Amino acid sequence: MDRQVEFVLRAVDERDVRFVRLWFTDVLGSLKSVAIPPAELEGAFAEGVGFDGSAIEGYARVYESDMIAHPDPSSFQLLPWRTQAKTARMFCDITLPDGSPASADPRNVLKRALKRAADMGFTFYIHPEIEFFLFRRPIEPGRPPIPLDTGGYFDHTTLDEGTNFRRDAITLLEQMGISVEFSHHEGGPGQHEIDLRYADALSMADNIMTFRVVLKEAATGQGIHASFMPKPFTDSPGSGMHTHMSLFEGDSNAFYDAADEARLSTTGKQFMAGLLAHAGEITAITNQWVNSYKRLAGGDEAPAYVCWGRNNRSALVRVPLLKPNKASSARIEYRGIDAAANPYLSYALFLAAGLDGIEKGLKLPPEAEDNVWELTERERRSLGISALPRSLDSAINIMEDSELVANTLGEHVFDFFLRNKRAEYDDYRRQVTEWELRTNLPRL
Repeated sequence: MDRQVEFVLRAVDERDVRFVRLWFTDVLGSLKSVAIPPAELEGAFAEGVGFDGSAIEGYARVYESDMIAHPDPSSFQLLPWRTQAKTARMFCDITLPDGSPASADPRNVLKRALKRAADMGFTFYIHPEIEFFLFRRPIEPGRPPIPLDTGGYFDHTTLDEGTNFRRDAITLLEQMGISVEFSHHEGGPGQHEIDLRYADALSMADNIMTFRVVLKEAATGQGIHASFMPKPFTDSPGSGMHTHMSLFEGDSNAFYDAADEARLSTTGKQFMAGLLAHAGEITAITNQWVNSYKRLAGGDEAPAYVCWGRNNRSALVRVPLLKPNKASSARIEYRGIDAAANPYLSYALFLAAGLDGIEKGLKLPPEAEDNVWELTERERRSLGISALPRSLDSAINIMEDSELVANTLGEHVFDFFLRNKRAEYDDYRRQVTEWELRTNLPRL
């Protein structure tokens, strides 16, 4: 028996676990779960657990619906908020009945991209800064949400409810083996940020899915509501998920070059050039909701233009230099992705775009040294700075023509995602908004 499987079976018995939840995600990044008793766990490891794939968003058609969830023993963790009937969870890989990986499984999409990187000698590491909002309950349709607090960036008060929430949420995360680097209040009322310590991309995607569950559970336990909606308020910043990334060759950071002014190697520059070259094509995945584009239109530190910089936080891609002489810290930061993205698909595309830049030896465009929001359209054009898609509609139109996105996601996920997002945008554009009623109804 596999040693990890043996460890899980022993841990379930010794810790008196009553239920084991098997987790996986649909194409849009919503978490799915089935619970099994401990008596069924050994069979689940051996044969998996069958389910109706046609009932999962984007998984299968009715006439090809049988799918199997195979628990990954390395992802076993107890759920610390389940204290009365102890419950554990494991992430699953999804296969077809013949044992082949399911093309619709986002975790498998990321695994394919990671295998390509491994074949090139690279390991892909991720460090996300996850922003979110806390609201007072109840959350009711048609009524504006009430922020939990009125704080601003890095604000601190002794008995602030948000501070208490972050403390409790971080305690739960660390109990599940998810390391937190730091946390703080963000710029908007009720807006907070928790940064996870770097990990390999697959572990981090699993951690982000767990993070969302933990924060919602912690919030519910305190009678409040946690949301990863990209832009809940017109006049406040949106919630991004700035993602720091690096490639390692064994123990060496492939992005580091001590002799370079930005401490960035040729490999790192080519990877970043790939991200910039494909930025428009991947935006529908990294910003997959109609609301995502309200954040990108908001100015401030939300990027809307394809460029890179060092200290320039208006740039889409940034080269942080907080520890310029520490080789392991060399990385690049992609600032466009928001907090409601599917991390498996997004990280697969980040990696694919970057590796494409390395394979083709792409050259970086000149660094953007100005606040690109303050430049005129003509000035941006003269600098060769293009705009990100300005709506979900334009983003999916650009993605539709992308060979890189189609190859990375696979035909099934690619086609489903386009259909689903077209339907979402068509429904959205028919809606009459409060802004239209307020500005047009009195005078038209």
